[in-house]
Amino acid sequence: MPGAQGKSRNAGGLGPAEAPFLKALDALGGWERLDAVIGPVQRLVRALPLGPGRDVLHGRQLGHPLHPLLVQLPMGAWLSAAVLDLVPGNRRSARLLVGAGIVSAAPASWAGWIDWAEQHEQQMRTGLVHAASNAAAVGLYAGSWVARGRGRTGWGRTLGFAGLGVAGIGGMLGGHLAYRQGAGANKAEPVPHLLDSTWQSIGTLDEFAIGEPVRRQLGEVPLLVVRQSDVELYVLADRCSHLSGPLSEGKLADGCVECPWHGSTFRLSDGWNVRGPATAPQPSFRTRVDDDGTVQVRLPGAG
Repeated sequence: MPGAQGKSRNAGGLGPAEAPFLKALDALGGWERLDAVIGPVQRLVRALPLGPGRDVLHGRQLGHPLHPLLVQLPMGAWLSAAVLDLVPGNRRSARLLVGAGIVSAAPASWAGWIDWAEQHEQQMRTGLVHAASNAAAVGLYAGSWVARGRGRTGWGRTLGFAGLGVAGIGGMLGGHLAYRQGAGANKAEPVPHLLDSTWQSIGTLDEFAIGEPVRRQLGEVPLLVVRQSDVELYVLADRCSHLSGPLSEGKLADGCVECPWHGSTFRLSDGWNVRGPATAPQPSFRTRVDDDGTVQVRLPGAG
């Protein structure tokens, strides 16, 4: 029966040719030998005097990382150059596209490095190999551009196709980094799906000292509770949208809370991310205090 055969094929999980490949990708995150390189490079990237430009490169104003968007420019140019290389009479256009890809790879690389420097160790290890692949692709395309300019079109095409292949490997590693290791994803997105939309109690008012961050648990969701006055409370999801850092252990200043892990800063009144690397705001809860002093919270849109 077709159904029985399908069940038999799926019961064993990945095939013998697939599992080693996936295990090799996962193993990159545990390759501790890369740490000797990661430390100095991370310090260098963090020390760059970028000012507000750092948040721009993170993509905070965009609402998600900028790097994947910028990557489309060099990849699109190089793929178009490869197509033109297969059609006679397009030497100049192909070389122009190769050069455009090299130039546009620079801002994409900067955005990637800025994100990379604020990730977990496992993500940084995979990211370093991803960056090395992309650098190799840029080097191959630079050689292709030079060769084409010197009239060595055949060698230029060969280097270009090699660069496209290496860039494809880099893209695969980037996908593994983003989708399997979760780099760049909004870690607070599941919160509304884990809660009911009804008012729920989290304690009594006298349990929360004014001006002190307090952690509470609401079902599966940890909360940050900050009491600003006798009856005014701010409640946010406690796990940072960037990489799940505990906001309840962070610093309070100027009506905001700063994540202790990577410095993302969120406004207490509405959860807005006023500074990166977080690109998404924190879920912000409505609050009310009953006559008996019980504090209740509700997340709009939950359920």
